[in-house]
Amino acid sequence: MKKNFNIAIVGLGQIGNYLYNELKTKKKDIQIKTGKKINIVAISAKNKNKKRKFKIIKKNFYKNPLEIFKKEKVDILFEAIGHSDGISKKIVETALKNKVHVITPNKALISKHGDYLANLAEKNKVNLEFEASVGGGIPILRTIKEGLATNSISKVYGILNGTCNYILTQMEKTKDSFSNVLKKAQLLGYAEPANPKLDLNGYDALAKVKILSALSFNNKISNKNCLMEGIENIETKDIEISNQLNFRIKLLGITEMINDQIYERVHPCLVNKDSYIGNVNGVMNAVILEGRPVGETVLQGEGAGAGPTSSALMSDLLSILRGNIKYPFGISKNRRLNPKIYDKNKYSNPLYLRLEVKDKPGVLSSITKILANHKISIQRLIQIPDNKRKTASIVIITHNANELNSKKCLTSFKSNKNIIKNPVLIRLF
Repeated sequence: MKKNFNIAIVGLGQIGNYLYNELKTKKKDIQIKTGKKINIVAISAKNKNKKRKFKIIKKNFYKNPLEIFKKEKVDILFEAIGHSDGISKKIVETALKNKVHVITPNKALISKHGDYLANLAEKNKVNLEFEASVGGGIPILRTIKEGLATNSISKVYGILNGTCNYILTQMEKTKDSFSNVLKKAQLLGYAEPANPKLDLNGYDALAKVKILSALSFNNKISNKNCLMEGIENIETKDIEISNQLNFRIKLLGITEMINDQIYERVHPCLVNKDSYIGNVNGVMNAVILEGRPVGETVLQGEGAGAGPTSSALMSDLLSILRGNIKYPFGISKNRRLNPKIYDKNKYSNPLYLRLEVKDKPGVLSSITKILANHKISIQRLIQIPDNKRKTASIVIITHNANELNSKKCLTSFKSNKNIIKNPVLIRLF
């Protein structure tokens, strides 16, 4: 049985740097726990001369990562570039075809090309490991694949983006605006300094939802358009009103089976302040699984950053070193089904609506009439007048309303001349 494993790391950003140091400093610990020795034989990055915490050994550095396979005998490759296509896909594809195990935290790559790459891994009898792609250091994927392998999972939901959770938590604590809190998050390294859009618009969380769906429901990754909304339009006013109503606003990623069909979505939700998910704050992530016979399982931890991500990458490494050759998505490609997708227009849940209106007679009755026309009934209504401006905020909590009627209702509101701003709609969870 093989005792020595050669490792290549492609991508030396924040995660790649941290991982390199972990592999260097924990060689002995890895050997004690697995009986295997590791040796870093190749590293690759865009910029060789960038300041790093470690000295680059010239003979190990490759400007073009594809050259690694021509000159080195590699057993395990870490891909830490992070693109959904391009060199990220090419390097993983080449490694698998060369019978090299691959470990990656790249959720964009797995959610887009996971089925194709998993098939390659299966064909070449090597591992494609991506524990770090969802939930950072939380061992959620391994829990589904191994710990809950015989359970029938019906729903998975949670806070899957630490950046958004930090921003919403800080907006509640400091009563500061979205844009100011985002700047603070960028300074602290919780949000991308140049372009944080993929965190804020829900894309990052949805990529993770797609991976969770595929593992939980034994389906191929869905490529259908899902309900995806981010937190860019959340205002401090909505956070304060939610607070008074005993709610908090959280960006949730949700996937569930409804009538044997998958419904995946990411959007802000009003959650009860007394609920578990309502008390997961800051950069923390939490994932809740509902299944039979286990019931409800909760996993919580830091979902981002080099430390938690490297923890998951190292976990994948030890699994390979121990000889656990397994299917990337838990079962063989032949047993994974094409997903049947639930029609999102049919889904119903209560809504929070905030309308900024001219404060004059007849406005409220025109709004309730529009709601009634779209079969949306009111559970609770609050009117907050602003006498100086002669305007008012109307806050409505509805009974269950389906997505199609909600969309039509919003369109009708936009044509009402007494409504002075775009209405705010947040779903209750």
